[in-house]
Amino acid sequence: MSTKKTILPAFVLLVLILFSSCAGVKEIAYLQKLSAKTDSIKHNSTLFEARLKPKDMLSITVASSEPLTTRMFNLLVPIVLPNTESVLSQPAILTYLVDVDGNIDFPVFGKIKVGGLTLKEVESILQKKMESSFSKERPIISIRFTNYSVNVLGEVNRPGKFISTNERMTILDAISNAGDLTIYGRRDNVKVLREYADGSKKTISVNLNDENVIYSAAYYLEQNDVVYVEPNISRARGASFGAAESFGISVLSIGISLVSLLFTVLKK
Repeated sequence: MSTKKTILPAFVLLVLILFSSCAGVKEIAYLQKLSAKTDSIKHNSTLFEARLKPKDMLSITVASSEPLTTRMFNLLVPIVLPNTESVLSQPAILTYLVDVDGNIDFPVFGKIKVGGLTLKEVESILQKKMESSFSKERPIISIRFTNYSVNVLGEVNRPGKFISTNERMTILDAISNAGDLTIYGRRDNVKVLREYADGSKKTISVNLNDENVIYSAAYYLEQNDVVYVEPNISRARGASFGAAESFGISVLSIGISLVSLLFTVLKK
C-alpha cells in the first residue's frame, strides 16, 4: 500500500514535468503556426533591395576601355612611400557619404540626389550622365555599401555589430551571426529599432515563433537597424537576485528535496 502511495505522487509529478516541457518547446521553437500577430506586409515576389539613407557610405568605381576618361570619375588617392619624399597616386576605392539631404558629391557632375534610391537605380543615373563622356562604349559602374551593418543586443550568445557583404540581411541571419538566442531570450517579441530617411524612428515587434515572420516588415533588416531580444520572465526574476541569493536558493531547494526523499524512505 505504501508503495502505491509513493508511486502515485511520482507519476503525477512526471506528468506535470512532461506538460511543462511541452509548453517550453512552444516558447522556444521558431516558425510555428501561432495565432499571435506580427507587424506584417503583403507578400510579393520581388527581391529585397536596400534603399539609400543619409549617412550611408558608398564605394563607386567606373570601368571602361577609355582610361583617360575613366580617370575623371575614379579619383586618385595620394600615397607617400615610406622613408622617401616621393608621392604616388594610384586608383583606390573612394568612399562617398550620403549627406542629410540624400546627396553625394560626385566628380564632374557635383551633387547627385540618391536618397531613397536603390544601388541599381543610382548606377543607371550615373550611366546616363556619363554617356556623352565616352565615345566607344557605355562604362561599367559598380556601387557597393561600405557600412551596411546591423546591431544585435540582449539575450543572444554573441551580441555585437554585424556587417553584410551583399547588402541584405534578414532577422534570422542577424540572430544566426549573434550565435542564436539564449534559452532566456523571448522569441515571441523581438524588437527591431529602425530609423527612416526622414529621421523618424519606429520600433517593430517580431514574433519568431510565428511562421508568418517571413512577411514581417522587419524580416529584411535595413542598414543600421538594432535588434533587441528581451529576457523572459525567468531571466528577469533571476536578475533581481545576486549570486549569493541564487546559491542560497539552490542549496535550500536541494535540502528540501533530500528531506522529502528521506521522509518517503523512512515512512516505508
